[in-house]
Amino acid sequence: MTAEPALRLVDAAHPAASAEGVAPAREQERPETAGAQTLRRGLAVLRLLTRVGPGGLRMGEIGHRLGLNKTTAIRLTRTLVDEGFVLHDRAAGRYRLGPEAFAVGLAAEPSYELQRQAAGMLRALAAESGDTVFFTVLHGHESICLSRDEGDFPIRNQLIKPGDRWPLGVGAGSCAILAALPDDVVADVLARNAALRAEKFPRCTDASVLSLVRDTRERGYCLQPGMVFEDSWAIGVVVYDANEAPVASISIAALRSRLGPARSAMLGNRLMQASKELTAQLKA
Repeated sequence: MTAEPALRLVDAAHPAASAEGVAPAREQERPETAGAQTLRRGLAVLRLLTRVGPGGLRMGEIGHRLGLNKTTAIRLTRTLVDEGFVLHDRAAGRYRLGPEAFAVGLAAEPSYELQRQAAGMLRALAAESGDTVFFTVLHGHESICLSRDEGDFPIRNQLIKPGDRWPLGVGAGSCAILAALPDDVVADVLARNAALRAEKFPRCTDASVLSLVRDTRERGYCLQPGMVFEDSWAIGVVVYDANEAPVASISIAALRSRLGPARSAMLGNRLMQASKELTAQLKA
C-alpha cells in the first residue's frame, strides 16, 4: 500500500506555486497483449499532454511522468507526431497536442452538451461561494472531471484538474453519483475498484464509502470530510439528465475550516437547487 498523496493547496497570490492534480485513476489492469499495452501507453502520452496545456513537455519529462524508459517514450511520441496527434516544436524542444487531437475533440464535443449548459451556473457558484467548483461526469465505474471554476478565496484547492479520473465513491461529487445508483450497482462498483481504493485512497474503505452513500441519500448531498485529503473537505450533488438518469455531479471543495455545519448545509442546499435547475434546463 502506498502512502496517501499530500494535500495540494495553492495561494492565489502566488500562481507559480500551482501544483498538478492527482494522477488519473482506473481499475487494475487485466492481462493484455503487447499491442494493447502499446496503445494504452500512447493514449497516456496524449492524456498527459492534454493536462499540461499548450506549453507542452520535453521528451524527458514525458518519459519521467509516465514512468517510461527513454526508448519507449521516443518511439510512442514520434509515432503520434507522424500521425498528427502531437506536434514537435523543434525550437523549444517541446511536444504538444496536434491537429488530429483537435479534430477528435471537435467530434466528441456534442457529448458534452451537459457541461456547456452548466458552465454559467458553475461560474456563478464559484463566485458566490469563493471556493472551487468541479463538474464531473459518470463514465463506467469512474467519474471524469470536465471543468474546474475557482472562487476568489486566496487559498485555492487544486486537487483535481479537467481530465482527471476518480473511482466512483472517491470524492464528494463521485460519491453523490454513486449514491444515486441502485444498491446492486453500488456493490458491484465497490468490488471492482476495491484494490485501487486500498492502494491510492486508503481512507475510502467499503464501510466509509457506504456510510457516505447512506448519508447522501438522507441529506440529498454528500459531505466528504477529508477522506481523500485530510484538510480538504467537499460537498457534492448528483445531476440527472432529462430522463432522470444520474449522469454527472457538481461539487465544491474547500479548506476544512470553511465547511462548518451551518455553511455546509447552506452550500449543500444551494447545490441541490443548482442541480434541479440544470435538469430543468435539459428537459426544456
